[in-house]
Amino acid sequence: MQILDQAQTERFLPFDRLLTAIESMFIEGCNVPLRHNHPIDNAGQTSGTLLLMPAWQTGKRLGLKTVSIFPDNSQQGLPGLHSTYTLFDATTGKPLAALNGDVITSRRTAAASALAARWLSRPDAQTLLVVGAGRVASLLADAYRAVRPIRQVLVWDRHDDNAQALVEQLNHNGLEAHHARELESAARQADIITCATLATAPLIHGEWLQAGVHLDLIGSFTPTMRESDDACFTRATVFVDTDEAPMKSGDILEPIKSGQFETSQIAATLEDLCRGRHPGRRRADEITLFKAVGTALEDLAAATLAYDFWQEQSSTATPG
Repeated sequence: MQILDQAQTERFLPFDRLLTAIESMFIEGCNVPLRHNHPIDNAGQTSGTLLLMPAWQTGKRLGLKTVSIFPDNSQQGLPGLHSTYTLFDATTGKPLAALNGDVITSRRTAAASALAARWLSRPDAQTLLVVGAGRVASLLADAYRAVRPIRQVLVWDRHDDNAQALVEQLNHNGLEAHHARELESAARQADIITCATLATAPLIHGEWLQAGVHLDLIGSFTPTMRESDDACFTRATVFVDTDEAPMKSGDILEPIKSGQFETSQIAATLEDLCRGRHPGRRRADEITLFKAVGTALEDLAAATLAYDFWQEQSSTATPG
């Protein structure tokens, strides 16, 4: 069984190939059972959580992501979340590779948002606002550059130091990046707004959304989390990654609860877009919104790509 560490997993998941791999997986289809969620007692400390996320394509590949969440790890200077990914041959069950699950998750998350933006953002979108400065947020500019001619990146985070650090990183990588100190002002000038935070109260307000903007919401993967207010949903044409989004995300559940939005108003899923069942953006001045909660289908697409790309590179490597 091949082991791909963090650096190798990153190397074999370039965004141009990853977007294509995820699109192909949505078109081909994939078996994705509901994830398993198990509480883990932890000797007087906050209980941990073990998530098991399987997915497979009959006759092709089978994958399993394990995610362990232990909130008290910060007291020991450790991340609160760790994940691994194991890839198998779906015809024999033979293990093929173990990959870095954190890299798989973060890169496929950024890639899925950029993939949706291929249909939902204006083709001439040049100014990208990144809300958040964490692991996923740090990847979004590169992911979006795979589908749009991004020339300027604005970064906002509730912690100025974190925002400035990401700005410096992006500038070092050859992008024109700036620290956005006022979120409303930055939102009003952006062509694309992408949010990757753990916010529990709205950050983006519908009244800020300008004609033609695309709003991408990555956080809010639980009912108590929100990155947008109800007005964002009343003003925009709404798309989701999968049918699970309305069941999991506070961004959707809250406007439903207030009577401002209904699930019947969701225009399409990412699968619909990939399969050509919905054209996406219809007008240049249309406001579009994409809400994602993630799916094991994307994990399997990423792991399969990384393993196949590794095999491709290994077979062409010059001996010695």
